[in-house]
Formats: sequence, structure tokens, C-alpha cells
Amino acid sequence: MAQLAFSQAGNVSSRNYLDFQNKPYYFGIYLGLNNSKFNVFKSERFILNDTISIAEGGSSIGANINLIGNLKIGKYFDFRFIPGFSFSARNIFFTRLDQPDNPLPDNITSVFVEMPFQIRYKSEPYKDMRLFFLAGMKYSYDLNSNARSVRNVQNLLRISPHDFSVEIGAGIQLFFPFFIFSPEIKITRGLGNMLIFNPGLEKSNVLEKVLNHSITIGFSLEG
Repeated sequence: MAQLAFSQAGNVSSRNYLDFQNKPYYFGIYLGLNNSKFNVFKSERFILNDTISIAEGGSSIGANINLIGNLKIGKYFDFRFIPGFSFSARNIFFTRLDQPDNPLPDNITSVFVEMPFQIRYKSEPYKDMRLFFLAGMKYSYDLNSNARSVRNVQNLLRISPHDFSVEIGAGIQLFFPFFIFSPEIKITRGLGNMLIFNPGLEKSNVLEKVLNHSITIGFSLEG
């Protein structure tokens, strides 16, 4: 009897969750702010060059907007497809030996079309709340790369428009009568070298590879 009363009390405290638990799938929208940068790896030529003393990535704030398609896999797992757009600006600062106090940035502004696929694990609900952890893969294409090619600035690094990355993150689901609100934090690490090597450019010669890296704080509404 006591166990039944406890179960009924739990159902009352998570009554909004109970309205959503039988839905096999649902849709939504995702909005986020990202802090993006390049992880810069120097080549062997960096030690030998007599022009550049420092090459390092700098971060900038951008935004994300995505649609959400969520398919439930049992009680604890979801498969999620979240296509959308990401706006970001990343910098690589080069400090010349003859100008040690004046680092010069290569500014790379991007508009990415993103196609992330994620698996999400969710905890037991408690009072219309549920913790979750996610992991997935993402393909991105930079629409702004064509504009950079048209400008054809000879002294700027060339960056590939294609990128594959892995993502991990965590957050919490908050169940309301008509929607699920979910704040989350997510880390994205690029897998492929985005640097397009240019042997005639000193800045390109001193770099081995350039990888994307970002941290995103986002909010989703689903129902």
C-alpha cells in the first residue's frame, strides 16, 4: 500500500512528463551561443622560419539556430537529427619577429550548414525534470567559403569549407504542459585538417594543421 502511494505521488509530481512519455517522436527548435576557435598545430618549418615567432588561435562568439527531429529508442535513449545553421568567427594570430607587439589576425567568418546526428541518454524523471547526456557526429559546410574565394586575398590562409566533428554534451529536460524546455552545454571537436596548404604563403608553411573547436550553450523547445 505504501509503495502504491509513493508511486502515485511520483506520477503526480511528474505529471507533465507522463503526457510526453508515450510520444514515439517529436520536433522542436534549438537556439544557441557558441564560442569558436581554431586549434593550431605548428609544422617543423615553424622552427626554421625567420619571419613568424607566434601562431595561435583566437576565439569569438557566434550563434546557432537548428530544427530538431527526435526519435525515442526505448525509455532512456533518443536518436536526434538537428539540421541548421551556425554563425561563427575564428581568428589565427601571427606575430612577426620584427613586430613582436603587434600580432596580426587572419579573420575567418563562416556560415555553416550543419547536419548533426546524436544519441542521447536520459535519466529517470524526478518532479518533471530529467538529466541527459549526448554524443554524436556532425558534418558542416561553410557557405561563406565561396565569398572568400571570390575575394581571393593572396595573403590570407585558405580554409576548407568541409568539416567533420564529434560532439559531447549534457543538459536537463524540464517538462511543461505543452512543451519540453532543455538547456544544455556541448563541446565540438573537429576531426579533419581544415588548412588548405599554400606553399607560396609563409603563414601556411609554418602550420601543420588547423582543427575546429567550439563550446555551445543552447536551449531547445520541443513538443
